[in-house]
Amino acid sequence: MLDSFFKLRQSGTDTRTEILAGVTTFLTMAYIIFVNPTILGDAGMPKDAVFVATCLVAALGSLVMGLYANYPIAMAPGMGLNAYFAYAVVLGMKVPWQAALGAVFVSGCLFILVSVFGLRAMIVGGISRSLRVAITVGLGMFLALIALKSAGIVVASPATLVQAGNLHKPEAIMAVVGFLLIVTLDRLKVRGAILIGIVVVTILSFFFGGNTFHGLVSAPPSIAPTFGQLDIKGALGAGILNVVLVFFLVELFDATGTLMGVASRAGLLVEGKMERLNKALLADSAAIVAGSVLGTSSTTAYIESASGVQAGGRTGLTALTVAVLFLACLFIAPLAGVVPAYATAPALLFVACLMLRELGDIEWNDTTEAVPAAITALVIPFTYSIAEGIAFGFITYALLKLTTGRAREVKPVIWVIAALFAFKIVYIGN
Repeated sequence: MLDSFFKLRQSGTDTRTEILAGVTTFLTMAYIIFVNPTILGDAGMPKDAVFVATCLVAALGSLVMGLYANYPIAMAPGMGLNAYFAYAVVLGMKVPWQAALGAVFVSGCLFILVSVFGLRAMIVGGISRSLRVAITVGLGMFLALIALKSAGIVVASPATLVQAGNLHKPEAIMAVVGFLLIVTLDRLKVRGAILIGIVVVTILSFFFGGNTFHGLVSAPPSIAPTFGQLDIKGALGAGILNVVLVFFLVELFDATGTLMGVASRAGLLVEGKMERLNKALLADSAAIVAGSVLGTSSTTAYIESASGVQAGGRTGLTALTVAVLFLACLFIAPLAGVVPAYATAPALLFVACLMLRELGDIEWNDTTEAVPAAITALVIPFTYSIAEGIAFGFITYALLKLTTGRAREVKPVIWVIAALFAFKIVYIGN
């Protein structure tokens, strides 16, 4: 039955290989069940409920991707977007987390529309590669700043804005140890390197950080505090329309890039294209909408799925295995609750470092491409806002192409997005 449904033999794989690939993918991305509640908890959301929402939406998204699109690609709340949700939107813009969830819901609905009507290719194709790369790099720098702050390595300073923290504190030392451990294990190709790093630092926190153990297994906590709490009306207020746009753009680029990258590594591209790309994007957007209802930030396809592909995963059975394992995690809430912020900080910093490797793809010899990309990447961490970085980047790109007589190179979608952001800055403010 499995062979017939997932076309295992046709894909050159078998049940055992697919299940092992699913376990491999799960181990490389399971850190999200510890990191996501910590980040969204900083925004005032109930951590236990977020933990349940994270497990459920990761299971649901991976399940739909496996059964509907038949791809070995797992899903979960996206890194970077959860940080933007918590630190920029809720804490920075003082938007209630319920309205922020509403913004996620609206962006997911927009994502469904562009997928159904085939507008994705037009939008993605209309935005230069340099700008797309810059958004990823800026997200990486944003995550790095949050990670260093959580570890106490970077602290606020009235004189210089930021400065080095007290590196003699146990929290900072343990975070450094955790980061070096993750990088070392990853280099040695140890499966679950990020997860191992988080667990080791958490164990050390019981001895050197004053942490206390509350048990390992229990019944899943209630999801009631976050379930259905999204405020769609609040999300449509003029003050956070740019938040919806940012969620939508980052989700679009992140999902498309991840799906294509993992499919390419798995040899699933036909003439450079994914045969079931629209199905995969619909699975992605459906998970975003479901996540906002359950109570978590935007869900997306995970690049860590490449580890399962490397282990032989070729079909949706791999994603189905990941879904089952995330459901099983619902019963380890006490363990997730004792993970301190400085234990997840090394994971954030490592992911941030990996996101910076795309800098080489920017066209540095063309200043009309390189400068807007650099502006985007720099403004995101320095303003603590992904929205501001994207806004300044798109506006700069359009203006430089115009002033250098190359306006014809700017696709209509760029003009539209730049105009929306310019209108927001001029008439609405920051």
